[in-house]
Amino acid sequence: MADMTATEETLTLIAGGDIAPVVQPVDRLADKILPILLEADFRFGQCERTYSTRGSYTRWQTESRGSHSRLDPEFATIFKAAHIDVASVASNHSMDFGTEPLLDTIDLFDSWGIKVVGGGRTEEEARRPVIVETNGVKVAILSYCSVVRDGQQAVGSTPGIATLRARTWYEVESSQPGTPPAVHTAPIMEDLHAMEADVRRAREAADAVVVSMHWGLHFVPKTICDYQPVMAHAAIDAGADVIVGHHPHLIKGVEVYRGKAILYSIGNFLTTGNLLEGRPRAMWNLHWWDPYWDKGSLYAFPKDCKHALLPKMTFTRDGVARVALIPVYINRLAQPEPLAHGTALFDEALEYLEWTSEPFPHEFVVEGDEIVVRPDQAS
Repeated sequence: MADMTATEETLTLIAGGDIAPVVQPVDRLADKILPILLEADFRFGQCERTYSTRGSYTRWQTESRGSHSRLDPEFATIFKAAHIDVASVASNHSMDFGTEPLLDTIDLFDSWGIKVVGGGRTEEEARRPVIVETNGVKVAILSYCSVVRDGQQAVGSTPGIATLRARTWYEVESSQPGTPPAVHTAPIMEDLHAMEADVRRAREAADAVVVSMHWGLHFVPKTICDYQPVMAHAAIDAGADVIVGHHPHLIKGVEVYRGKAILYSIGNFLTTGNLLEGRPRAMWNLHWWDPYWDKGSLYAFPKDCKHALLPKMTFTRDGVARVALIPVYINRLAQPEPLAHGTALFDEALEYLEWTSEPFPHEFVVEGDEIVVRPDQAS
């Protein structure tokens, strides 16, 4: 990471995970975290839904799981309430109702002055970085989705999202009948090479590159899929400075690779979960049981999903200078609340982060109410 002096010009970016409330009023979700968000020069958020009255179920939509992934545009005001500057539409739900809602969402954000990354009317648009600039410092943001179905990828002049796909295969333990198979994954090399080229081009246009990844195994604590470190390392080798992951809905590990931070999952941000079906979504059956569900809560997720992180990244013209993690706790009104050092919930968040980061080179230092990722833990 770059050195930062008190007199050096900087750019600060705060990132959040999934934004997807389905219960009005949505704007109140940002109330408790807004003062911290406004401290940054720019704010990034992951758009998990589309906002449109058009579109229909597509051929890959075989169950009601994504039925609330398209909402009336009135629900999108949470992005304005949180002062989001850059929104990623590279989501596994962006194409649930086809092309029209995705494009309507992009147009809506554009009309509000919110820059969109990770999707578009063409492949070139979907893969194009958003570049934010202040104080003479430029940061490029790219976004990709690995949890996709065939037909959702932007290809040529066909609209869609920027994908970073993986393949899966299974290894059976023949001497132990009934044992669950080992699950292996690996990147699809066509997508990996395209991402690497995107990062190299973005680095030529900016002082630093942040890569957003909507990926991984959702709801299951700690587990990282094989393909994820391969993709993350490739992005950093190509010139990325920070990897910001989301989709699992809970915090996953932090790895420091070549002095750069890989945040495998920062958890949720401004979302209620799907309360419209009358019960919480069934998690991985091995993990989430109804006793975890707080039935009086507007936050339809189990206990492991109540903690989340907001990366606060500081950049100079020499690149990334500091990556700090702001721990938050999502309350019963689905509002992320910042945690203060010395409180039980802060200690719980740090302990969980250490546990889930155990497989990777990392070191955390607490500075005020922030957890700083030390850059000198090379792998």
